[in-house]
Amino acid sequence: MVERLVEVRRPRRLTFEEGPLADWLARELRSHVDELVVCEPRRNHWIAKDGDKDDPIDARKLAELFRGGYLKPVHQTGSLERSLLKQLVLLYHDRVRERVRQGNQLVALCRRQGVFVKAASLLDDGEWRECQSHLPVDSLLRSGWDSVREVYQMLVLREQALHRSLTGLARNIEEVRRFEALPGIGWIRAVTFYALIDTPQRFPSKAALWRYCGIGLERRHSGNGPVRTRMTRQGHRRLKDVLLGAAKSAIAQADNPLADRHQTWKEQGLHPANARRNVARVIASTMWSLWKTGHAYDPARVISKCV
Repeated sequence: MVERLVEVRRPRRLTFEEGPLADWLARELRSHVDELVVCEPRRNHWIAKDGDKDDPIDARKLAELFRGGYLKPVHQTGSLERSLLKQLVLLYHDRVRERVRQGNQLVALCRRQGVFVKAASLLDDGEWRECQSHLPVDSLLRSGWDSVREVYQMLVLREQALHRSLTGLARNIEEVRRFEALPGIGWIRAVTFYALIDTPQRFPSKAALWRYCGIGLERRHSGNGPVRTRMTRQGHRRLKDVLLGAAKSAIAQADNPLADRHQTWKEQGLHPANARRNVARVIASTMWSLWKTGHAYDPARVISKCV
């Protein structure tokens, strides 16, 4: 691809859609072109839905959208180190999701036989033998249950090893150490926000940050009709889970300004789910502000953000 690119006279403008190879391609090709745009494929409905579709047709339509300025750029990490950190963070969250799925499967197998237990308790050999005593005596079924439990144990061990590695990396990042001081934010949530946001300068406002994180609002209005707002249907699902989980933890901790403000919002009649989203927005904007300014966490400044 580089050989073909250098055959094109400058100025060289290159675009391609976001995908599994986009990060690598952007790093390898950015220095060979004058302008590079990795675009959002969900916005390019014209390519997917209008007329015939094949690679040459899509390439021409994408070039025409690029020439007209209709492409929405997708942020790409600027260095291999940050890209690898992002991949490690996402790998950890994938392992957590896989561990939960396997644990739910193990619990469901027990429930089918009228045995109600928690997946974490079945890691103990004694608890597992006690559970088996209530299960049918069938060698094939017992072998299947044992294999599911072995996979669950393996996933738990791999998740714990990744957790230790990721926590060790997080402790060496100055911004992450500042994030970790917030209520509801631990090392994993802090490094996840750091890796997935990459740089605070990519967002012009905190409203844009909230929309990217999946906790912002969208406005709908037509003619003289009412203005309606709703939760954005896009955004980064992993960041949304992290921030809502942080808000839930901060509320449960109780002794902090976020929990106090959450209680005030509820007393004012705000639905608990909306009050929790407000707490998540305060957490996101606080970490964003600490990142931009280099300041340390100050509970008094968080109180002013909540007002």
